[in-house]
Amino acid sequence: MSEFFIQERQLSNVTRTLVNDEDGKSLFLLVGRWGTRGDALTLYTMKGELVASIKQTSFAFGSRFELYKGFEKVGVLRKILNLNADFYYIQHMHWTVLGDIRNHQYSIYQVNQKIMEMNKVTLFSGNYFSLDVADDEDAPLCICIAAVLDYWLYNKKKNHNHKPIIGW
Repeated sequence: MSEFFIQERQLSNVTRTLVNDEDGKSLFLLVGRWGTRGDALTLYTMKGELVASIKQTSFAFGSRFELYKGFEKVGVLRKILNLNADFYYIQHMHWTVLGDIRNHQYSIYQVNQKIMEMNKVTLFSGNYFSLDVADDEDAPLCICIAAVLDYWLYNKKKNHNHKPIIGW
């Protein structure tokens, strides 16, 4: 099991985001942007090797994102709405995301095997997201999934902050 750290509020931004290990060493660089169909985030090793990416394939209700490990499509992340909570499912990989998405405390499972656990942590250098990943091979895909969940979360908050003006 390895632990990865991403500075809070950097995960879904349209900036270059570094993913570090517990010693602060940069392991991955996440680059790209969101907002329109076809936009993508790409994850590289610090040596410049492409390891994973996630591409937005639909923008309307029920947004979908295709997950790639290297250049091979391995799954499709879908947000499926529920009356009481949001439910996230990654087709083809049979992964589900459960927990408190709003507070960045959730896990990714395949059936009942935990793939990743996300939490918030405070370090000397600031607030971070901590991703505990059971198998290092899954880390790049988990980082991409976390970026999409963060994007949906902050987009949802932005939409709820806009209150209609009624009259004068």
